[in-house]
Amino acid sequence: MSPEPVSVSVSAAPGGRRTGRPPLTERRKAATRLEIAREAVRLFTAQGVAATSAEEIAEAAGVSVRTLWRYFPSKESCVLPLLTAGTELTARCLRAWSAELGLADVVRGLRHGDILTEEGAIDVPTMVALVRLTQNEPGLRAVWLQAHEAAEPVFAELVAERSGGSVDDLPVRVRAAMINVALRVAIEHYARHAHAQDTPEGVYEAVAEALLTVSAGLPD
Repeated sequence: MSPEPVSVSVSAAPGGRRTGRPPLTERRKAATRLEIAREAVRLFTAQGVAATSAEEIAEAAGVSVRTLWRYFPSKESCVLPLLTAGTELTARCLRAWSAELGLADVVRGLRHGDILTEEGAIDVPTMVALVRLTQNEPGLRAVWLQAHEAAEPVFAELVAERSGGSVDDLPVRVRAAMINVALRVAIEHYARHAHAQDTPEGVYEAVAEALLTVSAGLPD
């Protein structure tokens, strides 16, 4: 059964929006959602999506089925917190994109920063295992593509702020789409071709290389 449409939250930046540490209740909810996602991936990997029930995921995560359905509209969408990690990372990268720097400079500078080790960094082994599953599980593939579709307007807003354009401008939308596709392809490429232990550095290098590849088409 195909998953229901999912709502993806990828936070942007200024304009009065909160960018600091979220309240404790929100952090607890995020932690619960992430634990559900991890257990869903573990079960999906072990026995397949079709053979895994929402009840099994809830029991493994230590929550009630009612709680699971409160957070997610379908069992496939339980994996969403892991799939949005890469878009959140890219959004944080773009927020650091000052008028004085091109995107290539931002990416190179962040290579040696603490973005991979700070609180909320990507759970790389589980995320990569999930992206591998999306290649053969249509329901998970749909959630993966929905996550990127929902993230693209956020990238457009950030590109518009940087370039002084509007989110409705065609060049802005194209540049946002370039970022979005580069991110998806980079993570899928890493998931397919990584042979050593999955690491945050490996994933970030793949994302950085993809962003640097498209940076020539973005405003300096």
